[in-house]
Amino acid sequence: MGSLSPTHWLIIALVVVILFGARRLPDAARGLGRSLRIFRSELGEMHTEDGKRAPDRIDRHGE
Repeated sequence: MGSLSPTHWLIIALVVVILFGARRLPDAARGLGRSLRIFRSELGEMHTEDGKRAPDRIDRHGE
């Protein structure tokens, strides 16, 4: 009861194509992919910055 059958997915896809148009969907997918790539790179930079800053914090408190 909780899962969607292939027929349901087909109806959902058809509604999305009708609402947004076939021409706009590739542009929307491309934009979403770029946004996710930027988000991942920013997260990676945050993790590397945290790794570089963590020893500095420890050294300052240890003095």
